[in-house]
Amino acid sequence: MPFKSKAQRRKFAHLLVEGKIKDKTYEEWNRSTGRKDLPERLHPKKKVRPKTKAGSSKAKRKSSRPKKAAPRR
Repeated sequence: MPFKSKAQRRKFAHLLVEGKIKDKTYEEWNRSTGRKDLPERLHPKKKVRPKTKAGSSKAKRKSSRPKKAAPRR
């Protein structure tokens, strides 16, 4: 089965170094992939949109209480 991305190839190489997969398995995948130009990642990460606070609106709400006057000097 061929690798689908460069990231997957790196992951398998890391697993090989750690001894979690056999050398034969890695070589088989590498051979079946050949010299294909692989994408960096198969599915690019989604861009994170900043969260807005719940219940807030763009216009400021007026408070029901009047503001206290500043002390006079």
